[in-house]
Amino acid sequence: MSFTAKQKETIQKIAIAAHNQPLLSSGLWFHHDLRDNFYYASYLLAAAVDNSEQLPFEREAAKRTAESVLLEVLALQDQDVESDTYGHWPLRLEDVPKDSKPNTLPVELMGSLMAFFARRYRTFFNEQLIQAFDTALIHIYRSGFYHHKNVFGHHDAKYTAAKLIFGQMFADADLLEDGRSNLQLTLAHIRKYGMSEYNSLPWFWHWVQAFTCAWYEIEDAAIKQELADMLDFLWNERAAFYLKGAFVGAHCRGQKHDIPLDSNVLHDYVQFGDFELPEQMPRTEYAGFLFYEAPETARRTALNRSEPTEVKKAITKLTDEGASMLHSYAYITSDFAAGGMWERFSEFDNEQHRWDISLPLGLQNSVNQLYFFHPAEANAVEDLRHQTEFTEVLYYKNTIMALYPIPSDKDNTIIGLLPCMDWLQEPGMLVGQTEDVFLAVYVMQPYDLEHRSDRSIVTSKGSENGVIVEVISHNDALNNGISSYEAFVEQAKNNRPAWSAEERLSVKYVSHDKSVLELNVDGEGSSEKLINGLSVDFSEYRT
Repeated sequence: MSFTAKQKETIQKIAIAAHNQPLLSSGLWFHHDLRDNFYYASYLLAAAVDNSEQLPFEREAAKRTAESVLLEVLALQDQDVESDTYGHWPLRLEDVPKDSKPNTLPVELMGSLMAFFARRYRTFFNEQLIQAFDTALIHIYRSGFYHHKNVFGHHDAKYTAAKLIFGQMFADADLLEDGRSNLQLTLAHIRKYGMSEYNSLPWFWHWVQAFTCAWYEIEDAAIKQELADMLDFLWNERAAFYLKGAFVGAHCRGQKHDIPLDSNVLHDYVQFGDFELPEQMPRTEYAGFLFYEAPETARRTALNRSEPTEVKKAITKLTDEGASMLHSYAYITSDFAAGGMWERFSEFDNEQHRWDISLPLGLQNSVNQLYFFHPAEANAVEDLRHQTEFTEVLYYKNTIMALYPIPSDKDNTIIGLLPCMDWLQEPGMLVGQTEDVFLAVYVMQPYDLEHRSDRSIVTSKGSENGVIVEVISHNDALNNGISSYEAFVEQAKNNRPAWSAEERLSVKYVSHDKSVLELNVDGEGSSEKLINGLSVDFSEYRT
């Protein structure tokens, strides 16, 4: 299927969802987030005016609905030039939307998209909507919301794109040049230091969306090429951690709809398309409209997983306290991926997702990630994202080892998240299989297993605890003399790790390729990580 066909499919699916969504008395579909109204209305209007596609609803009526919702959205902009929130929109809406307080986020994300959408579909707008968009865009430009110090994050990506788009739109040469300077500095920064917002969802897509929108809008050939260079970097970065819709490895941030199930997948679907478009699309945004073809190197990396690949990234985190070097590891095959971040770092809202095993999307009706963690919050079973610092890890290809030296004054329960499958329970061990892989999970302390509709939850108590996960494809198992699931279970039983908490918390394990893995943590928090007797070598890690 072509990129255009996948975009049309995306537009139509979201348009149908919008058409089927009943309007509230306010004239909007949602009050939980203003932006969803803008996105749904954009898709509904786009589908209604595309005569090349069959629709299960009447076009003109759908177009009128989309226009009315867009008018309601635009009317909520603060257009008082004396206001501290001039040019902004509310984010979360009250029952009476006009009583909602403006927020800095909507214009940051929607402002450039509004400029794009108004230019692309202007000829289909009624006169009232043309005037409303023109007025809103003038106020966005005059508000100067994009004037911030560039610290090379996702906010700055959107500010930079806005400077370029509105600088060109209003013939503001200084603003355009400011945007170009920010673009050049940002690309140089991430090339040198790596993506400090590593594998962050939804932040990564904010980068892609902002610069793709600017790439569509900018007419200056030199700036357009610089935007292409930025997008090439971003898509190569995405491809490095891509597996059939999954965003593998560590994340510096994730939303509930990204962990433990990769759901923010529309840009991936349009770009790579090697998985089915899911029914649930929690982040519609503008993947149906904005597309920049990834470089061939990125597409080859993402779509050719015939040979296992180790991805080793060095990332510099620059803070007020100084620079910290992080090391990200992922082992990616055609059937699974394993990996995470070697170092704990206190990320935004304590959302560092330290490690997991990722399976391709759509292979089963469940979550696609497997991981354990020591929770930082009491509601961890419902929000599986917030971890404490009491974890030490070792990553080696298809094996992940984690120790949890939990202080005596802390709750000592660790939580594990498993995809749905028939898990064989043995003392200190769980074994499962999918159509493509076998999985062995070892837990140092006794555990309980709870099955839910789309996942299984493991809980295990003990101030000194640990977990080892090893995953192997059926083909690799066969090549190693393991001819069946029953044979894998027997090998897993015979290959239990050696746990110890006598002098220090430690574990020793022999992986399926006979490598000896050792992880030790002493009472002072110092750790030792050995692979075949040698310390982990970070010299091969690059930005």
